[in-house]
Amino acid sequence: MSFPATVLPASHLPSRSRCPASPWTRRGLTGAAAAGVLALAAGLADAWTGIGRRPDAERRKRFERSPQWRNGRFQNPQPLWNDFGKAIIAGLSPSAHARPAQPVPVARVNPALFQSHPESGLRITWLGHSSSLIEIDGHRVLTDPVWSEHASPVNWAGVERWYAPPLALADLPPLDAVLISHDHYDHLDHRTIRALNGRAVTFIVPLGVGAHLEYWGVPAYRIIELDWWENIHVGELEITSTPARHASARGLFDKDLTLWSGYALRGPKHRVYFSGDTGMQESFAEIGSRLGPFDATLIETGEYNANWPDWHIGPEQAVEAHRLVQGKVMIPIHWGLFKLAPHTWTEPVERATAAAARAGVTLATPRPGESVEPTAANRTTQWWPQLPWSPAEQTPIVSTPNGLKPAPSSPAR
Repeated sequence: MSFPATVLPASHLPSRSRCPASPWTRRGLTGAAAAGVLALAAGLADAWTGIGRRPDAERRKRFERSPQWRNGRFQNPQPLWNDFGKAIIAGLSPSAHARPAQPVPVARVNPALFQSHPESGLRITWLGHSSSLIEIDGHRVLTDPVWSEHASPVNWAGVERWYAPPLALADLPPLDAVLISHDHYDHLDHRTIRALNGRAVTFIVPLGVGAHLEYWGVPAYRIIELDWWENIHVGELEITSTPARHASARGLFDKDLTLWSGYALRGPKHRVYFSGDTGMQESFAEIGSRLGPFDATLIETGEYNANWPDWHIGPEQAVEAHRLVQGKVMIPIHWGLFKLAPHTWTEPVERATAAAARAGVTLATPRPGESVEPTAANRTTQWWPQLPWSPAEQTPIVSTPNGLKPAPSSPAR
């Protein structure tokens, strides 16, 4: 059954003259619009601040003396290869387990741990991804600190972390130095840098990265910019910038205007190697011969794909890098906090564990927030869930020797 449509005469239709908005309504709408504009402006200002600042002409004068600076950019001795098309396709079809389905079992750090230095002289507390607190021969060094909720210029969007930091910034012990490997957002977080600025700590960074820190308020005299193989002494600790095979950028027009690096820490009794982000490179053996052997290595192991194998080294090559730099105990880092690649989130540590077993390498796999004393005991424990993952035989990650397209026999997903 149907009914005829009811048509109201024009006199019954609502109109502004018949239903005027109250002054309070108009003021409310105006206020909401103003609040929206202010919020947008604040968000844009935060993003602008987070992007940082490009190196000025004075800094670039020093760049021109660097062997890494060529044709107006920093460049790798071994270029990077990418298959952008296949990388996009792989990113659109990630593993069903690319993110944790359950909360990651984090070990909350008890700040009382740092009331005294470790008895062994060396203790490393992994805080997730590339953030670690290294206590070495009476010195404390923090690497690539990221405490924000997102690896992004803003704290309300971008790559989201999977768990809160295991240690509050306020609970960090006194620090001797903060090391920054490069200026990508998952390694250089402007909110964390500004929070640490109140500690009067020394920031050690690659060439050019100091421009970002100065823009965020860090005094120039507390920033040490190093080229590869340059070093600085902090107390009795010698810190050397080491080559890495990677890239830099925080915006659309600043690609490779700052350098990227790893670091070797050498104290009176112990030595630690921190790789930063890197692909497989020819410099590892030289790092080992010049600065090793190392009691512990923290080597980037996760967030990789065969379509960009030169950017991140992957688990099997990480184990090989550990051997080349003459490491004793390897701690896999750069995994388990951010989704930056399509593989299963536990795959990096599973593959690193398998590769280490094959190579006879001693591996330590602490939970986020857990401490390891490499010279005291081997702490290899499986705390992550059992999930499907692709072994190296199915999806090998093999960096190119010269940035040229690899042989088509190497499968990729």
